Amino acid sequence: MTRTLVVVGHGMVGHRLVEALRAEDTGHAWRVVVLAEEPRAAYDRVALTSYVDGWDAGALALPGADYAGDELVELRLGDPVVEIDREARNVVTAAGFTQHYDALVLATGSRPFVPPVPGHDLPGCFVYRTIEDLDAIRETVERVKSAKRGRAAAMVVGGGLLGLEAAKALRDMGLSPHVVEMAPRLMPLQVDEGGGSLLRRLVTELDLTVHTGTSATVIEEDRGRLCAKLTNGTELDLDLIVFSAGVRPRDELAREAGLEVGERGGILVDSSCRTSDSGVYAIGECAAVEGRCYGLVAPGYTMAEVVAAQLLGREAAFPGADLSTKLKLMGVDVASFGDAHAATEGALEVVLADAVSGYYKKLVVSAEEPRTLLGGVLVGDASAYTMLRPLVGSPLPADPAAMLAPEGAGAVGVEALPDEAQICSCNNVTKGAVTGAILSQGCDSVAAIKGCTRAGTTCGSCVPMLSKLLDACGVEQSRAVCEHFAFSRRELFEIVKATRITSFAELIAKHGTGSGCALCKPAVASILATLDTTMGEGGHVLNDEQAALQDTNDHFLANMQRNGTYSVVPRVPGGEITPAKLRVIAEVADEFGLYTKITGAQRIDLFGATVDQLPLIWKRLVDAGLESGHAYGKALRTVKSCVGSTWCRYGVQDSVGMAVELELRYRGLRSPHKLKAGVSGCARECAEARSKDFGVIATEKGWNLYVGGNGGTFPRHAELLVSDVDSESLVRYIDRFLMFYVRTADRLQRTAPWLEELEGGLDHLREVIVDDKLGICEELDAAMAKHVENYADEWRGVLEDPEKLARFTSFVNAPGTPDPTISFRVEREQKVPVLLGVPEVVSR
Repeated sequence: MTRTLVVVGHGMVGHRLVEALRAEDTGHAWRVVVLAEEPRAAYDRVALTSYVDGWDAGALALPGADYAGDELVELRLGDPVVEIDREARNVVTAAGFTQHYDALVLATGSRPFVPPVPGHDLPGCFVYRTIEDLDAIRETVERVKSAKRGRAAAMVVGGGLLGLEAAKALRDMGLSPHVVEMAPRLMPLQVDEGGGSLLRRLVTELDLTVHTGTSATVIEEDRGRLCAKLTNGTELDLDLIVFSAGVRPRDELAREAGLEVGERGGILVDSSCRTSDSGVYAIGECAAVEGRCYGLVAPGYTMAEVVAAQLLGREAAFPGADLSTKLKLMGVDVASFGDAHAATEGALEVVLADAVSGYYKKLVVSAEEPRTLLGGVLVGDASAYTMLRPLVGSPLPADPAAMLAPEGAGAVGVEALPDEAQICSCNNVTKGAVTGAILSQGCDSVAAIKGCTRAGTTCGSCVPMLSKLLDACGVEQSRAVCEHFAFSRRELFEIVKATRITSFAELIAKHGTGSGCALCKPAVASILATLDTTMGEGGHVLNDEQAALQDTNDHFLANMQRNGTYSVVPRVPGGEITPAKLRVIAEVADEFGLYTKITGAQRIDLFGATVDQLPLIWKRLVDAGLESGHAYGKALRTVKSCVGSTWCRYGVQDSVGMAVELELRYRGLRSPHKLKAGVSGCARECAEARSKDFGVIATEKGWNLYVGGNGGTFPRHAELLVSDVDSESLVRYIDRFLMFYVRTADRLQRTAPWLEELEGGLDHLREVIVDDKLGICEELDAAMAKHVENYADEWRGVLEDPEKLARFTSFVNAPGTPDPTISFRVEREQKVPVLLGVPEVVSR
């Protein structure tokens, strides 16, 4: 019989419990009811600060957290549990909803700690914990900024991890943040005095003012602002204050229900995460496992999996937690692992510090030989973290000093790691588990390892290690385009570029085998088209042999639809269009009986055209000044924009003008996959720029450029490449980004997975296209300039060439002969396709 599990709280840990239980509960032993206090489903709270970059809450959503389609999971949002009746085994929510349970899991998390400073509850004082908190801060920031000319000031109480995250968010909103930390250094729990000293200098250079060894004594209102007085005598005039001085476990519900709590708070649980009531469990930040609370997500995930196992009848116990952390704070690498403060008796410290280069590295090792790695601190350069952290508790394979020195970074390979070394701390995946997946289960790619072990699916910091383990296991990660070419797309690009080969026939004769296939032909066609515009005199994708290489959409310069007709999408740069052009589009739709729809990218799609009608439609559009929107091609599709400073009272730059400039510059650029972009005129992000392959967000100083985001199979938020650049620099960096991507990405690889797999990731990309580390920027600039010079509208190219026009008269679509396989019905006042032989589904 199916029993009922009630989960109180729906944060990351609560979601992991439901996810783990449903994945293994093949016998449907449990029905799950999740009762959440927040008004939204579980989201990535670890990445909360990134919300400020785009103000897109959807980008933080955890996959599957709404449990859509799962009849055994019920999710109630915005209705917290206020009472537990342990005797009746019922919970009651604030709205009066009563739910019986067979087992109860408390995943209530923690609440921000607000020091009892007089004035802490004045308007303008906030905590930093949820999306709603950030929305409230943002509203105040916008009001303050609109009311004053100078730069607004803020204070963050707390200089730990959360405090620095809050300070970064405030700085990104355009404020000047002060960080006040009671301890003598920043991040006192993670770094030592030496690391804290360097960290302070590095963040101070990034426009933070740091006050350590002091705290606020009182907060007062002062002529519409706030005045904070510190114990060291400093007085700060502020526009808002954020408390981020740690958290406290949410254990009040358990206390009221009579459950035991720890001495320092937290719901007391044993190693099985069971409370003093055998029918009630607690997991995550609210739980005190044998008296100790853990404030990281990885231990919470482990607790969730322990409880899921027990609910399914298996023995499981919490094994303890790896409290190592690695993060990038305001662009500064910080890592701490193991016994970072050398608390172990007899521990020795090996330190390498270079203030000029800006790094501090410390290893803590045992006194006896062979040296056992106990822990370490890395500030400024944490590249060695992924190799060092798994070695904690193991003998070092090389001299500690040599392992810290830059030239000694290669002394340790993945082969030196023991099988029990933890590769993915978020999901508790060991080296042995990863190598087992590779050798025993046939995982031959990083994606396959992720699917099999969950390693790399949370924070992603261990992904480079997964690739190294594949290499160490002798798995060759093939990049071959197909069986006809033993080369990756990147290698084929370089071959064609170097040899000046201009046809597929010549390329496969000299560098391939067979006659080609549906994989390699379009890929080579794209390469030839790209090089034709960026190196040659420009050409048409349907010239000579090129036409035979294209897939159906490119072959007809239109998208084939499910009933065999085609859609036509004229370009509307930046979404800006004149009434005259709108009238022509409407007239064409009427004349040819086309279905019309506004797309999600600010264009108008015309559906239902037959092959022979395409040139007639194009001529009407081209004569009106419109051109191909390349909706059919692996090329730039659109550059979406908001109205920016032209109309919007919040806009700080002309986003429409920039979007039009970018779309006209990159139109027709053939690439490994389709490209989409966006330009937002302010941080409100109405153009959704951070969900695009490249996105631009206006700032008061210029533009921020984000790259590597898209809405593909696995949606990804774009990452900040450069900030506050002028328009000329912005265009130059986008030029280089696109050309570098076009030259190095795999077949049908969008920018998000390309950037994830790029050796060195975003930092390497920045070195290549901003710092010119490889010395190729001049070549990339020239290639893009050549493309802009050689651009020609592909629709016009067909209309002006009788041979190309002839391709648009087929047997079934000869002029005046209706295609018997195509029929329509009328729905919502427009005709839509009916597929013959397919049951008709009528919309409600």
